[in-house]
Amino acid sequence: MKKMVLTALILAVVVVALGAFTRLTDAGLGCPDWPGCYGFLSVPKQDAHIEQAVQAFPERPFEAHKAWNEMIHRYFAGALGLLILIIALRSLFNSQPNRPKKLPLVLLCLVIFQALLGMWTVTMKLQPIVVMGHLLGGFTVLSCLFLLYLRLTNYRIPGGDANLRPLARYGVLGMLIVIVQIALGGWVSANYAALACTQLPVCEADWVQRLDFAGAFSIGEADDYEFGTHSYAERMTMHVVHRFGALITFLYLCWLAIRIYARASSALFRQLSVILVLVLGLQVALGVSNVVFSLPLWVAVAHNIVGASLLLVLIMINYSLFRKT
Repeated sequence: MKKMVLTALILAVVVVALGAFTRLTDAGLGCPDWPGCYGFLSVPKQDAHIEQAVQAFPERPFEAHKAWNEMIHRYFAGALGLLILIIALRSLFNSQPNRPKKLPLVLLCLVIFQALLGMWTVTMKLQPIVVMGHLLGGFTVLSCLFLLYLRLTNYRIPGGDANLRPLARYGVLGMLIVIVQIALGGWVSANYAALACTQLPVCEADWVQRLDFAGAFSIGEADDYEFGTHSYAERMTMHVVHRFGALITFLYLCWLAIRIYARASSALFRQLSVILVLVLGLQVALGVSNVVFSLPLWVAVAHNIVGASLLLVLIMINYSLFRKT
């Protein structure tokens, strides 16, 4: 079971990366239908099938590279869903004591809902709230798989670090801050606002006068949300909020890591605090690089993966703080 969960965890990381790659290459509607592609189970290859696809979806020009980006993501996501189904069934009929049973079932429900979000992403033409929900759903599945892996791992938290218990609530707050920051990043990406600000440290000279919070976090009505429907001022506001969120996240997590390191008496928590700072620093560097180098594809994908890694580090810290044995 532990090996299966580890395999699913690695596969979930790949799915998150492929999802980011699909979104960043504007391939979210590479296949305008679901679960197939232009009415076929795979990307059309033969000229006759391509002609049939063009006639069936005249509003969506056939672009093979975008279609393959989307379908590869779906194939991996489908494989992950099947593996989670197997894990859930095995846990349900597992007679070994102290083995988690509820969490695998929660995971199964999550992956089913995630599949629905994937369908709605296509059928609702990349509506931002659905796209952001799909991103958060992927991170949630990844986090629950990691938590399940920790539950299946037998290790004892050092007893001498009982003085870290008061920091547990601060660890939870840190995790919530990261989740909010991931959601803000997802909103920026879903609305194509990643390049709304091209200067540092904040934005263009008159950015304060152009802020529009009500418009930035509104959901407009459109037949197709590809490439965004918000004005520049609204996208700039999304980007500015995400940047200030990054600053708050950086300061708070640095403070949390220093407090844990200072009060820890075991190598475990010292290592976790150092890892937290390193992952946090890498994430900030990737965010700055996205602005300086105008959103390079692989840097942007890495920004998603490292963001997920930051969340997993905080899950590990909180799990270790709250677990007694």
